[in-house]
Amino acid sequence: MSTRYFDYAATTPLDPRVLEVMVPFMTERYGNANSLYALGRDAYRGLEDARERFAASIGAQSPNEVLFTGCGTEGDNAALIGIMARVASDGPAHLVVSSYEHHAILEPAHWLEKQGHSVSYVAPRADGHIHPEDLQSVMRPDTKLVSIMHGNNEIGALNDIAALSAVAHAHGALMHTDAAQTLGKTPFDVNVLGVDSATFSAHKIYGPKGVGALYLRRGTKFEPQLKGGGQEFKKRSGTQNVAGAAGFAAALEFMIDEMPEESVRLASLRDRLITGITSRLENTEQTAPGGERLANIAPLLIKGVEGEAMLLQLDAQGIAVSTGSACSSGSLEPSHVLLACGVPQEVAHGSLRLSLGRFTTDEDVEFFLEVFPPIVERLRSMSPVYTRMFGSK
Repeated sequence: MSTRYFDYAATTPLDPRVLEVMVPFMTERYGNANSLYALGRDAYRGLEDARERFAASIGAQSPNEVLFTGCGTEGDNAALIGIMARVASDGPAHLVVSSYEHHAILEPAHWLEKQGHSVSYVAPRADGHIHPEDLQSVMRPDTKLVSIMHGNNEIGALNDIAALSAVAHAHGALMHTDAAQTLGKTPFDVNVLGVDSATFSAHKIYGPKGVGALYLRRGTKFEPQLKGGGQEFKKRSGTQNVAGAAGFAAALEFMIDEMPEESVRLASLRDRLITGITSRLENTEQTAPGGERLANIAPLLIKGVEGEAMLLQLDAQGIAVSTGSACSSGSLEPSHVLLACGVPQEVAHGSLRLSLGRFTTDEDVEFFLEVFPPIVERLRSMSPVYTRMFGSK
């Protein structure tokens, strides 16, 4: 049985064109980019070519503002801890993050709290967005850094990072954004958005796993978290993954080239899914609707059934979905993202995230709409929660 894949926000298959770019750096061009002999110099040229192309794709002023990392989580950890270590070197200071960030941001924020810094968690409104006036309300004279994600990985809400950056800068704070879910899917320019740092992940855009990037605007104070040989301009030691960097840069260029048509196609499929499900099943709704959204994420609340039960039933039909962030989908706790958006805990247990991508077809969507309603009706017929909420089905 073939898999109908609706979990592109978790990861994407490697684009064969990207693999073609990577293979030479894993075979004949395998040198260490820090070696001085010819093989090493050739790998170095490949690395720097990738850096230049990546930097140009995000509007960076210089290739030196791009550091290749091992993943998006590493970039987020490095940004928060590395920047706070330098901008708050005189003592405890204040950090602001949103309460529905990925754990790659929340966990280092919690760690910084334990080190004596104070952290404010600004919540999204019911529409799923962080509003500038809400950020404004928590800013303090000692606020040194603000970190708010560009697009939420569970509900697809796109935040107005330019407006949020303006609030941060007006108070003398730096602005970081986690753009792992948005890079290559919606226009991203570090100058237009006004960010001082940003993090990205290759495997979200048909690139290889194990490769990320951290943008650090020139002059941004930063304490390296990986110390060693001084690679990546002494900001991220460790032998560089040249094949991964080359693949990441190529994947991003393909995404940008194809974005105009692909975003329209995916938004159409997304809307068909949301409308099809909410019209076929009562007591279902789109999660936190409103405002700008990613074209490829259809977040749903199916009231009265457990997300895990739906996931397993769909898996038996050859359909791969997520109940929320893939990084924490093994948890039985309701999504912190949904709770932050004001979704009641009992309802949040019925969350389902369908995320679409390059290989999602009309047929996939129609198959899902045919298979899913009977699954929900069967689960609801056995659900004491649904009976308590709405009476018997």
